[in-house]
Amino acid sequence: MLNEGVSDRRRSPRRTPASDEPLSQVRLRAGRQLEVINVSDTGMLAEGEMRLLPGTHVDVHLVTAEGRLLIRSRVIRAFVCRVCRDRIDYRGAIVFERPVSTAAGGYLIPGAAEASNAPSGKAYPDRAVTSHTVNAAPRLPSIS
Repeated sequence: MLNEGVSDRRRSPRRTPASDEPLSQVRLRAGRQLEVINVSDTGMLAEGEMRLLPGTHVDVHLVTAEGRLLIRSRVIRAFVCRVCRDRIDYRGAIVFERPVSTAAGGYLIPGAAEASNAPSGKAYPDRAVTSHTVNAAPRLPSIS
């Protein structure tokens, strides 16, 4: 193998977000969308139409377990990954200025944990089997 004997210099493990996970797409403050290839608590590899220049700072909007975050970041590596007739896609390694929890759980809904432990309550009674009847108002005679 080519990578035998090469040490991994990554500060934290990377993972590929699921396509339905909010973290699979991020938005830059400039408004451009990027697709996340892999992510860790210290950075991500992302691609999109936005030209990424090494050494520049970008503000990234993320949705994580901490909620919606705007994280100041720096592009440390970038290259052209795809050239089509009408567009050019760039891929870049972006490092966050502070660690961010990017666990696969995603954004937690407030109160969801408490709701799962709550008692289920009583079921609605079956309308066909009732132990009591409701007294209806007396019917008035019709006038013809």
